[in-house]
Amino acid sequence: MADSPRVAWRALAGLLVCLANAAPVAAGVVLTQSFDLQVPAVPRAVPVNGRHLLRHELHLTNFGREPLVPVSIEVRDADAGSMLARIEGPALAQLLAIPGSDRQGMGPPAIAPGMRAVAYLDIMLPGEVPTALEHRVEYRVAGGDGSNGAVEGARVAVDSRPPPVLGRPLRGGPWVAVHSPAWPRGHRRALYALDGRVRIPGRFAIDWVRVDTRGHIADGDPDRVDDAPGYGADVLAVTDATVSAVRNDVQESSTISGHRPHALADASGNYVALDLGDGRHAFYEHLQPGSIRVRPGQRVRRGEVIAALGFTGDSTGPHLHFHVADGSSPLGAEGIPFVIDRFRVLGHYPDIGTLGAAPWLPPAAERPALHLMEWPASNVVVDFNTD
Repeated sequence: MADSPRVAWRALAGLLVCLANAAPVAAGVVLTQSFDLQVPAVPRAVPVNGRHLLRHELHLTNFGREPLVPVSIEVRDADAGSMLARIEGPALAQLLAIPGSDRQGMGPPAIAPGMRAVAYLDIMLPGEVPTALEHRVEYRVAGGDGSNGAVEGARVAVDSRPPPVLGRPLRGGPWVAVHSPAWPRGHRRALYALDGRVRIPGRFAIDWVRVDTRGHIADGDPDRVDDAPGYGADVLAVTDATVSAVRNDVQESSTISGHRPHALADASGNYVALDLGDGRHAFYEHLQPGSIRVRPGQRVRRGEVIAALGFTGDSTGPHLHFHVADGSSPLGAEGIPFVIDRFRVLGHYPDIGTLGAAPWLPPAAERPALHLMEWPASNVVVDFNTD
């Protein structure tokens, strides 16, 4: 018994030696706590304008004791080691946000201890889609001496499955594919934490807004819902599918000014969800009251009329919200990419603020007007009559 303290000390000394050998620290390096890096949703790529757009979110949680300001984010091909993107300066300030905050500053936000920020990453790839990614974040201490630190991590595999190929959700045109990753309150940045897990249902969502040949969004009184060119338009099944969910009891204002805020449960308005198979569901939202022609469990054929475009739910004007997700809940599923088999690009809006007040700009001469097997780019104007 007298030797037991000596034995214990020998065991402890041996353990300390093992730990030192397992995690050597370079001379002069000061260990500090900083960001926990996570990529909660699997990164996915989608064809856009002849290239691949890689879209994912990097979550940064500050586990340090002082506010930290991200200086740059690098995204690398984890296998090849090549850099896919480095974001810094104004570009970083634009894509980095703190959930629940409306902060709009000139630089990246200072992330307080215990707080989380989300970097909404969009990378137009120069070549093939990598099989895995890794990330490096350079940061500084807010109000510090100006010296920077860095942390690497968040290695994640890229989903290699091809996106579902869909037909047109509407007839004719012109239709504006309204979406942008930079909008602070756009679909891309609408995070929902409803059942213990945060998701972005509208990661690849598009709001389809009808305009006339002059770019106007009203044929008469801009406040009247039924004067919008797209109001009441036939909404089409994008593929042969089974109806997985329907809602058809949300009422509609006859004027845009008379529209009232909706509870979260009513944000989608009247909607139809189609089961595309393989765990994927297509959502059509803000549909006209009483217009839905299908019921859960019903089989529909591609091109079949299933409802009419309306103005129900959380909407700023008549349009069709369309997205694809990995579950049958409008807000409780993760948004995934899709492609439309064919559409003709008539032009685009470089500033969506001019929608309704000015015509769109024509397409670049070097790009073909007919696009096949692609996801429509931000704020392009398309015609679904491609014959």
